[in-house]
Amino acid sequence: MPSFHGTFVWYELMTTDMAAAETFYKNVVGWDAHDSGMPGMSYTILTADGAGIGGMMTLPKEACDAGARPGWMGYIGVEDVDRYTDQVAKAGGTIHRPPMDIPEVGRFSVVADPQGAMFALLGPKGQIEA
Repeated sequence: MPSFHGTFVWYELMTTDMAAAETFYKNVVGWDAHDSGMPGMSYTILTADGAGIGGMMTLPKEACDAGARPGWMGYIGVEDVDRYTDQVAKAGGTIHRPPMDIPEVGRFSVVADPQGAMFALLGPKGQIEA
């Protein structure tokens, strides 16, 4: 398996109106959408030509109250989320969500560069082969 370290591997839309966003992206770019089936969470998988290309979820009220606005976030693949999250902090970035597991998917964190541009780090369940 080739390494995807350092490449964008997933995109996620955080929105305040999932129904309107789903309709918009279906009509504009022809994506399909279906519920992920994740227990206790409403998460929509976006697909293009049958392949998953991203996800969509409601922007939490707490985030809106803190000034967050709807937007897209890119996930960058890394071999070790904990190590690279630490490197973000050491390089002057900000940790918005420390590393945590997504059952059956992998491990992720949400970080920002020193200028405030947010992105996520994602490592798959198990090891990525180099």
